[in-house]
Amino acid sequence: MDTPMPGIVTVDTPLLSVIAGAVATAGRLVDAARTEVRRMVAPDGVVSAALLDEFQTEAHGYAWMASYAAVLEAGLDWARQLDAEGRFGALEQALLSVGAAEYVAQLCHGIAMSQDEIMRPEALGLQDLAAEVLAAPSVRELARRGGSPAARVRLSALLRQQGMHALTASADLDPDVLMVRTTFRDFADERVAPHAPGWHDRDELMPMTLLNELSGLGVFGMTTPEEMGGSGMGSVAMCVVTEELSRGYIGAGSLGTRAEIACELIRMGGTAEQQAHYLPRIASGELLTTAVFTEPNTGSDLAHLSTRAERHGDVYRVFGNKTWITHAARADLMILLARTNPAERGHKGLTMFLAEKPRGTDAAPFPAAGMSGGEIKVLGYRGMKEYELAFDGFELPASAVLGGVEGQGFRQLMATFELARVQTAARALGVGQCALELAHGYAADRVQFGRPIIEFPRVANKLGWMAAELTMLRQLVYAVARKKDTGVRCDVEAGMAKLVAARAAWSAADNALQIHGGNGYAVEYPISRVLCDSRILNIFEGAAEIQAGIIVRGLLGRV
Repeated sequence: MDTPMPGIVTVDTPLLSVIAGAVATAGRLVDAARTEVRRMVAPDGVVSAALLDEFQTEAHGYAWMASYAAVLEAGLDWARQLDAEGRFGALEQALLSVGAAEYVAQLCHGIAMSQDEIMRPEALGLQDLAAEVLAAPSVRELARRGGSPAARVRLSALLRQQGMHALTASADLDPDVLMVRTTFRDFADERVAPHAPGWHDRDELMPMTLLNELSGLGVFGMTTPEEMGGSGMGSVAMCVVTEELSRGYIGAGSLGTRAEIACELIRMGGTAEQQAHYLPRIASGELLTTAVFTEPNTGSDLAHLSTRAERHGDVYRVFGNKTWITHAARADLMILLARTNPAERGHKGLTMFLAEKPRGTDAAPFPAAGMSGGEIKVLGYRGMKEYELAFDGFELPASAVLGGVEGQGFRQLMATFELARVQTAARALGVGQCALELAHGYAADRVQFGRPIIEFPRVANKLGWMAAELTMLRQLVYAVARKKDTGVRCDVEAGMAKLVAARAAWSAADNALQIHGGNGYAVEYPISRVLCDSRILNIFEGAAEIQAGIIVRGLLGRV
């Protein structure tokens, strides 16, 4: 039991009641932040792009605050479900109390949007309300139970007793999905993790044997309905599979991403003929896909894409450049976004194409006429490789237009972002879990000053926090996936999960490397690779700054 903090009166209140009270109280601060940001950027009720730029830091800070609130609510819902089933044990109580105490404290004291950008309540004139929240009995009691270094040390000790699998065993998942987790956990341990250092060090593509095995396990069509050739297991199962494969290696966890994006696009926007032709072949792994969206001078600014597709009779000819195209050489099908109406410089002139091409080899990565490309060397995330592409008259049949109608590309792409972002959040969970497991194993084995370093409070503190934050985020990711499977719009929530999970993965990898000390900086230790891999999560599928802007627009647009 902790020594009571000064001024805190210990009360015998059930933990869930304490946390629920603290979360509700902290929610007052988030609601007030929304009011202030709306006043700043939408004084007449409509969000002003100019004001959103002027008050970007404050607006993005609110997006982070709202994302924290979503994580807290998801963690609380998870705990209530476990409690109803009699499974809210000592480890789960420690995880939630540590995680919730820290997130509530950061809401009141400041959230790190990046290493040197701290969103404090003072930025919105809410410092007095933050002080009131901190003084509330439930918040003070939660701080006593979960907000101390001793609480994190106790959590680390519980984790050492029960093992890493306990972190995911308590997730509220269907029995079928739990079986899927076991299958892919074992697969990642046996077929992925042992080979990841070699793939990274040699900077080579993951072997086709691995892709074929994953095809046989249904990885490339998990959210595609069975009647369309997929496994139809849904978004939650997809997240669990992504998480476990990413725990083995981020590249393996990302192999299904492009297939899921392609299937989602075709399922939601394709013609009946396109669906029948492509969906079973993508889901089976016969066709490997790549997403060809980003351009050298646009990045996330898709409205200003300049790659053009000119129609000449029954064919289109594509001209322009693309960059950061993952798995491009090996892919058989490009999901290509290009401008078909040069008079429309915004979103309306964009069209999505299903662009088939020959699969490349090491000797000839891009053998198609009118198309060339070169590899972009990267720090991590190497198993599929990144490429720059150049199109100079690359031909496509007119039937390649997704849905058969020009000008629908941007709308079609927006419809897939929920899936892409929740899957990226799942990748982040896997990478963060990998970092935690590497750090925990090293700390238990590494002896200094006559005892394992896991027994030193600041090492145990780091491990406890990593476990708590990843556990709370896991509940948000699964909650968003469930919501998507019901057909309810969840683009904002998916963005929140991706925003916070990406930062948590980087934080976990950094903490894990610190626990390794000098050895962590050596390439022979996997954590050095995991640190490199984790860094990309805060950038792709919407950089953190872009993501925060999308979230705040979505939140302010709600009644």
